[in-house]
Amino acid sequence: MYPIHWKNEFKGRAAELQKMETDLQSKMQRLQSMKAGSDRTKLEKDVMSERQTFAQKAQAFEKDRARRSNEERGKLVTRIQTAVKKVANDQSIDLVVDANTVAYNSSDVKDITADVLKQVK
Repeated sequence: MYPIHWKNEFKGRAAELQKMETDLQSKMQRLQSMKAGSDRTKLEKDVMSERQTFAQKAQAFEKDRARRSNEERGKLVTRIQTAVKKVANDQSIDLVVDANTVAYNSSDVKDITADVLKQVK
């Protein structure tokens, strides 16, 4: 439904987050097997710092992805609205109602869904 370039827009950041997560898991496993000492303390600090960085990047990624998704959804809604208006105008239809919002309609109601889809594509 979204353009291919939109999907690819976040691939690099997603891959970076995946790598960070894998590295963190590896360090945490190493940490569990280490005995107390200065190396363990240093690794604990590194892990805590990296977890914080990971959480911040993951949150920013999710926020950006959601924002971009909403932008694309808005563009799609605008395209659909424009198509509905054009089809309704071309077919001299005064009122267009979403069939899912109507409790009952008779069978002689015109369904313009296919025509709208042709316009959107």
